[in-house]
Amino acid sequence: MSTAARVVAHAKLNLLLHVLDRRSDGYHDIATWLVRLALGDDVVVRVRPSGRDVECRGADVGPPERNLALRAAEAYLHAARWPAGFAIEIDKRIPVGGGLGGGSADAAAVLRALDALAPEPLGEDRLIEIAARLGSDVPYLVATDPVAFATGRGEYLLAMPSLGEANVALVCPPFGVATKDAYAWLDADRDAAGWQPKPVRYDDLYSWRSFPLDMPNDLEAPVSRRHPEIAHCIQTLRDAGARSAGMSGSGSTVFGVFDELPDAATLERAADAPVVLTHTLARIDEVDVID
Repeated sequence: MSTAARVVAHAKLNLLLHVLDRRSDGYHDIATWLVRLALGDDVVVRVRPSGRDVECRGADVGPPERNLALRAAEAYLHAARWPAGFAIEIDKRIPVGGGLGGGSADAAAVLRALDALAPEPLGEDRLIEIAARLGSDVPYLVATDPVAFATGRGEYLLAMPSLGEANVALVCPPFGVATKDAYAWLDADRDAAGWQPKPVRYDDLYSWRSFPLDMPNDLEAPVSRRHPEIAHCIQTLRDAGARSAGMSGSGSTVFGVFDELPDAATLERAADAPVVLTHTLARIDEVDVID
């Protein structure tokens, strides 16, 4: 039986994000169009007779016991009664706290790696069920559809036609935005304005050429009011020729979709923030069993 597997934990973009009613459990229903990026963390999972370890290199993600990848492995062990022990190695490349789903991507990668190694795999549908208990982004990131429409808290997924590969520039302000803060700011703004939900249309979202210039994200306005740097970065991307631009998830990362990628150094100077150049994916690679 193989004992180790490697998988790239790809970042995600929310090409649009509509936040709907607040639920009785305190969460919100959402409707979001998701796409995977080539940018990703490198995750290696090894099964062993005992012990539960996680090592994360490249970014400070807090104490190991709070690591979502560790929680994912423990959730898999609980569901499958296997493995007895594991070790997880993560090389971080996805910015932390940027709305790109880095921690969720790592958790999803661990679930996929363990299932590839398991003597009795659970299968993708069961992995999605486990993922839904770990976080809103994890179900999409454990699935192998590069483009999907997600509703509920993110656990209800509808695979969408591939948009093909597109060039993406990410501007990463030097601060993160806690998801709970972004939603609290949105709730406060809506309560003050007497907000009522309205029907949402999803037209012209099946081709990069028809996506709107302003990517609709209900969290963007309340977050930008507290962090005006985000609005500046979005405008910088538009000025550089982005076909579409907006904030991903709860921020702070903003993205631009380009026909031709701009010069990263020039964009960094204009945005006054680090820039990562990447592209969207047309397919998700299989788990690589390495030992």
